[in-house]
Amino acid sequence: MAAAVRPAPLPGHGRVPPGAEQRGPGPQQRQKKHVQLQMQPVSVNETVHLYGDTRNCTKSNKVWKDEQLFFKKLDNLCTSKEIFYFLSSLEVMSDTMASGALQRISEVEVDDNGLKNPGLLENDVFRALCFQLEFESSRLSNTGLLKALQALIKLRIDPQSTLMTSLLLESEERLGRGQLTAENLCALGESLLELESPNCATLEQIVSHMQERGIERWSPRGIVMVYKILQVTVREGKQWQNLLNRLNNVTLHTVSQLSPNFASVILNALVVLHQTRAVALVTALCKHSVKHVPYFTDHELVNVLEAFLYFGQKVQVFTEALERHVPGSIHTMHPQTVSKVMQYCCKMMILSKPIFDAVAERFISSADRLTTDQIAAYIIPFGTLNYLPPSASSLFRKLEAVLHTRLRHFQPHTLLNLLHSCVLIQRYPINFLPKIFSPYFLQKLQAQPPGLNRVVMSQLTQLFLTVTLECPFYEGPKLLSKYQVKAYPTPHSSPDVHLFKRVKTGLLYLLKKRIYFASEVSTPYFYVVDIEIKLDEEGFVLPAAQLEEVHRRIALCVDGQNRFCAHSHNLLGEEAIKQRHLQLLGYEVVQKVYKTPEKWQIIYTKKSFLVHMDSATDTGEYYWITGSPSALQSINVAGNDRYKRFPRDAGLEK
Repeated sequence: MAAAVRPAPLPGHGRVPPGAEQRGPGPQQRQKKHVQLQMQPVSVNETVHLYGDTRNCTKSNKVWKDEQLFFKKLDNLCTSKEIFYFLSSLEVMSDTMASGALQRISEVEVDDNGLKNPGLLENDVFRALCFQLEFESSRLSNTGLLKALQALIKLRIDPQSTLMTSLLLESEERLGRGQLTAENLCALGESLLELESPNCATLEQIVSHMQERGIERWSPRGIVMVYKILQVTVREGKQWQNLLNRLNNVTLHTVSQLSPNFASVILNALVVLHQTRAVALVTALCKHSVKHVPYFTDHELVNVLEAFLYFGQKVQVFTEALERHVPGSIHTMHPQTVSKVMQYCCKMMILSKPIFDAVAERFISSADRLTTDQIAAYIIPFGTLNYLPPSASSLFRKLEAVLHTRLRHFQPHTLLNLLHSCVLIQRYPINFLPKIFSPYFLQKLQAQPPGLNRVVMSQLTQLFLTVTLECPFYEGPKLLSKYQVKAYPTPHSSPDVHLFKRVKTGLLYLLKKRIYFASEVSTPYFYVVDIEIKLDEEGFVLPAAQLEEVHRRIALCVDGQNRFCAHSHNLLGEEAIKQRHLQLLGYEVVQKVYKTPEKWQIIYTKKSFLVHMDSATDTGEYYWITGSPSALQSINVAGNDRYKRFPRDAGLEK
């Protein structure tokens, strides 16, 4: 059997082509390239012959022993050259042995980049096997047929070749005749799913045959295969929700048996199939994933993290597992996987110092090899969650160096998000702001989705306000007023309703009249103050509507849990910069902490604490803590005085 091999790589596989730097290779499966075979008969020592065996035939003990010895020997061979030499020494082999040999060849000669040695397809033994598989396909056992098909697909043999067409046609005919077992159906389904354009009708037929065998008796492998088939067929407009409901219920009882790969595949399928109502299954899979964190491949971990994000799962023990795994593995993890870990932390507002510190070190050592999207994914969470790692100086020096050399490669919105995140943590990109405020860059922002929407214009306004307040030495271009917004809309800025109500109730008890404080006050400086209290020169409270004689303004920030990182007292970056800017604008910022001892509500500034005891609500007694909780100065506000006095200095430094 002679064969002419003509490599036919498809676009998008192998090396990243010039200009594709933005996409970046990910841990996801790549598009495959195929090789084409022209089949011609040839004799290899005239000694290698296939004989089929069917499930209904009884093999002799000698054949069983021969196969056992064959596979034991085969598993110890590590190159195709060794395998071919071994095969050429045999006088006869079963089709199961032949297909097993092809599978072993695919295991040792195929990696993420494709076929390591295309020359192996010209080997006479390989071509002899392929020839006999093609022209004796009807005599092959189900196992031999389907294993050979799987191996040849993995070896990237062209699906349109006569060899592949023959094997696929024979498989579909046996499927139609109902000759395939549940295990055979799984093997065929997995093979078809590996093809770039599988026949959906055949996939649906496989699902129908699987259902006839009873969904409750499916193995984990069968469950996973059906989920993958449903992903493909749903894209074609097919609806399987009734089957999915049953499948989700059955899967719930097999979660504990799932391998890392199976758990990852099912979670990914639930995302693709939009199974938002399968709450119990999603929760069980997410908890089950915890023990598999050290064993997930990059691609599997990305699937799991995407599912956590899609379903809004925030499992503390999963985060702890990531904290144990990521720092030790980060230098071998794919950059796209690291990016997904940071995206998960950022979206879930999880400030994990072990992970962030490890990512900072990885960025310092490998930033030059990252795509621009990966650079942004590594850095933006530091600003969003308001955290500076121990290596902050080296981290931002490296970022600045990368920006100097690759600034023009960044997409406009990616660059804006990146620079905005830097100012949240007081890292000022002064050298790059002239570009951001230039009319040309603003036009590019407007031309690309999402355009100059309110969030984008808010970022621009906050950048401009930052350099105005914190970088007075900046002399570059200013942001034109038409690109500025009057108020800053932030997704986490709305005050906690219940906490806000308690604080206003406490202030009303303290000040006796509602006129002495205003809530949700819009300032001329872009920010909204939760509660504003005005004082005169001597420290007496003025009516909120009064404009004259205002000497001090107190901005009371009612910071609920939504303004902090999860399970933390660390303010989010957007709230930290707001409070910083309000102070620079002349406000005395007072913060109401959302978590306090049960009997106390604490409002504090950098110089004093105002403590309201729940038990004292009816007495009108409030206390300023001066220096320590034991030093209390009682202020009786039970009267109807026009002014309520706030002490100037309480002696407690920030």
